[in-house]
Amino acid sequence: MDISTLLQSILIMAVIICIGGFIGYRQPLTEDSRQLVITIIVNVAMPCIILDGIFQTPIDSALWTQILTMLALSVGLNCFGIWMGWLGARAMTVSEQKRREIAILSGLGNTGFIGLPLCAALFGPKGALLAAIFDAGVDIVLWTVGVMLLQGKGSFSFKGLKSLINIPMVAIIGGLGAALLGFIPPEPVKPVIGTLSKLATPLAMLYIGMLLPHFLKGKRFISVKLLTVPITFKLILFPLLSATLLSIFPMDSEISRVALIQVAMPTLTLASILFGRYAADEEMGAMTTLFSTLLAMLSIPVVVYMGSLL
Repeated sequence: MDISTLLQSILIMAVIICIGGFIGYRQPLTEDSRQLVITIIVNVAMPCIILDGIFQTPIDSALWTQILTMLALSVGLNCFGIWMGWLGARAMTVSEQKRREIAILSGLGNTGFIGLPLCAALFGPKGALLAAIFDAGVDIVLWTVGVMLLQGKGSFSFKGLKSLINIPMVAIIGGLGAALLGFIPPEPVKPVIGTLSKLATPLAMLYIGMLLPHFLKGKRFISVKLLTVPITFKLILFPLLSATLLSIFPMDSEISRVALIQVAMPTLTLASILFGRYAADEEMGAMTTLFSTLLAMLSIPVVVYMGSLL
């Protein structure tokens, strides 16, 4: 992987986040404006990245193998990350509920908002497609294992799986189904999809930046120890151990590169929303997301470089 290209992409993202932070400070986000930006990113830009990757990549048996491998790898790695976080939390004198929260924050990353656009910039349409498949694996783990941990139950309800039915997931299934049937969209459609796909990176980074003042304003003090453990596991230990596993087991290089980028992502943006929904520590989730996102601008290049040496 070209580290200079990665550094350039990270730098561009960091600059856009800073611009978003300045905008959010001068013009704080309201609930309506937040929902508007999220709707554009999740329901327009991200599906277009996925469809652009599908329509620009020849779908053959080899790619289908990569897709299925990436989905299984994503589920396995994300479960491994949660397990690592839980082991780390066991060494802390905190409640069992807090250990489960730390485990989720340590294992699940922002593979949609940040990882998908970054992989598209680094690896092109095919990389975007594989990154979307990895993100689908994160969603599966989040709404099954993640929900079970927060509820403290040993089983999950199929009601929770309704959250898996979203526009990006429909784009993956519908796009791959269309490719399997040999459907090629008419020429005017492809440029529109390609143009809209380019909205994902700037909009997602602006949104994250605009959230920073909101996260910092009026939040209660969160123990540095509680923040350090999930951030250390999510940004350093989990990616490096995953890189080691990817180097030990024979793996397609395209899958390994995309997977390494995705496991290096900061804590998922949905953490605070999910924690609030299941009566967990919403503010801890928000602050972990905030600081891991800022630190990830530094850790991602380091992790990828060290991973390339393994």
